[in-house]
Amino acid sequence: MSELRRIPGVGPETEKDLIALGYPTIASLRGADPEEMYRRDCQRRGICIDRCQLYVYRCAVYYAETPQPDPEKCKWWYWKDQK
Repeated sequence: MSELRRIPGVGPETEKDLIALGYPTIASLRGADPEEMYRRDCQRRGICIDRCQLYVYRCAVYYAETPQPDPEKCKWWYWKDQK
């Protein structure tokens, strides 16, 4: 288990996905583009994956870039697309 699992919403499968995308640490997520991560993940898998994964990536980048993350913003559903 890597330190990525400290990120709220990151379980074992998302941890594997992040590592496969080239993000092995929390620090490596700083400056990452969640939308690009999602596109690359879909391409890597060969399917259009559930957009919830994008929301988790948004949350993970926020967590990595924020010294004192707001607990409300550490919930993946906070990062859903705005209507």
